[in-house]
Amino acid sequence: LVDGGSRCAGRVEVLHRGQWGTVCDDGWDMRDAAVVCRELRCGEAVDALSDAHFGPGSGTVWMVDVDCSGSESTLKKCQSTLWGKHACNQSKDAGVICSGVRLVGGSHCSGRVEVLHGETWSTVCDADFDQQDAEVVCRELGCGLPVEVLGAAAFGRGEGQVWSEELHCRGNESQIHFCPTSSSLKHNCSHHNDVGLVCADSVRLVNGSSHCAGRVEVLLRGQWRTVCGDGWDMRDAAVVALGRAFLAFVKTHF
Repeated sequence: LVDGGSRCAGRVEVLHRGQWGTVCDDGWDMRDAAVVCRELRCGEAVDALSDAHFGPGSGTVWMVDVDCSGSESTLKKCQSTLWGKHACNQSKDAGVICSGVRLVGGSHCSGRVEVLHGETWSTVCDADFDQQDAEVVCRELGCGLPVEVLGAAAFGRGEGQVWSEELHCRGNESQIHFCPTSSSLKHNCSHHNDVGLVCADSVRLVNGSSHCAGRVEVLLRGQWRTVCGDGWDMRDAAVVALGRAFLAFVKTHF
């Protein structure tokens, strides 16, 4: 991934016959992006981008009409048009944003906070994580606003390293790796101190007359999806309405 500001975001490039080339955005979607993020060990796909969002590449557009199932281990294993045999150009280069952070032990929008550092996922100390950091994590994962920051390994103890830097997010960054950090930790932390986070927005109402009416959509694996009406009743609607009321409370009080 090139020109995205971190190793987990940018224009997609593939190596073929000793030459780096780009990928055409025809048919490019979140399943394709998911394979790229998995191959690079960059967490979940946050967005699949088109029209040379990260700038046009150079050389050959190697892959066109990429069609991944989402389970492939590498992008080259996905179906695509014959390499280099097409009319696509660099103005349609595909891009990807992967999450450099993940929430483990809960759901996509809740769990133990783990940050990708190099090739390793590390947990974060609860004493070195605040509301501004939480806002960035929830935003990067497409999960709305933070509801609660939990200490003392509330979502279980992680494995491996505890991150050795302290985050100093301003709260408006799009990704956690754009936040300033310092190596002067004030606390001696272990996995007993792994921080957890609950984000709010995993359901939304779209195209209604107000924010409390509309088509029900839920956030699943970084992509908004609709809900089938089979068996849909007032009890289901009550859960959605309660969730919207809670989110309104959060937005007012945070």
